[in-house]
Amino acid sequence: MTLNLCSDIYLYGLSLLLAMAELLELDGSHGEGGGQILRSALALSAFTGKPFRITNIRKGRCTSGLKNQHLHCIKALEMMCDAKVEGAEPGSSEVTFYPGKMKGGRYDIDVGTAGSVTLLLQSLLVPSINASSKVRLNITGGTDVKWSMPFDYLKEIVVPHLRRFMDISLKLKKRGYYPEGGGGIEIIMKAKPVHQKIHLLDRGKLVKIVGVSHASCILMPAEVAERQAKSAGFHLGRLGCPVEIRNEYSETDGPGSGVMLWAVFSDGDSVSPYRIGADSLGAKGKRAEDVGEEAAFRLIKQLESDAPIDENLADNLVPFLGLFGGEIKATCITPHTTTNIAVVEKFLGVRFHVDERLCRISVARGYMG
Repeated sequence: MTLNLCSDIYLYGLSLLLAMAELLELDGSHGEGGGQILRSALALSAFTGKPFRITNIRKGRCTSGLKNQHLHCIKALEMMCDAKVEGAEPGSSEVTFYPGKMKGGRYDIDVGTAGSVTLLLQSLLVPSINASSKVRLNITGGTDVKWSMPFDYLKEIVVPHLRRFMDISLKLKKRGYYPEGGGGIEIIMKAKPVHQKIHLLDRGKLVKIVGVSHASCILMPAEVAERQAKSAGFHLGRLGCPVEIRNEYSETDGPGSGVMLWAVFSDGDSVSPYRIGADSLGAKGKRAEDVGEEAAFRLIKQLESDAPIDENLADNLVPFLGLFGGEIKATCITPHTTTNIAVVEKFLGVRFHVDERLCRISVARGYMG
């Protein structure tokens, strides 16, 4: 027994030393210095099994350090891959993360109040490809909040492209607006045995604009959804194509509204749906007409380019480009995207080619071959 105990202690100590020797070091102040560095690192660490330490977390923000929404990303992966974590506390500027093996199963995650459910998913989508079985997530929080993609952008713009790699079912259970939150989504994911490279370079002709104008039921007497949609439709009329914006009211924990628009192009199909999206959220004191106008002008601005994808989708596809290879052309390449590329290169050992003049990003050979 003594020999066995000594052997176990020796092997445990050796495994810790090996993990420390292979620990990737990340500087959270790099590039735009926001929470995306941590979210991407968590996703890629859980996928590859490579541990990491990050310092200067969110150094580029007015209030640096971990916020609750980042802690929920960490806690979710602690459950999903039996990760060991050091430094995961509110306000912490340093975290060390040791991943285990990704597991399938059902996980219920409450981000708290209006913490973004879509930002949380940026840490969970990539590693779910490596899960041992189907992953079912029930996530509670904010579905349509500032500084994050709204639910409908995730559903209509991002998820269709991820179906190259996974079978995905996504359902909105309840909308959640700032500050009360309380929204909910369900997403079910199962990896496909064969993965396709991403090639998004030409989009064809503009076929139509589709959208949803949504609001809390409490705003129905003021016809907020209808006014948002009417305003957006008026400004989109200059594009000379059909505009289809549906109105939607729902019971929510607090008042809120928004418009999500997406342009559909002729070259798209179920595998490569060419869509460009833009949105706007309502706020106290902001006229419904202004919300619709803002969403329309944002989309019109994106359509000035001949690229098949918008800047936000480009950012979301960067980890998958690193994994599977391919080439994309975006409406523009943001500092957020180049920062994300740096994290992906560090974890996967792949080389991105970025042509900022032509707004093209490519990876000749991805991590998965």
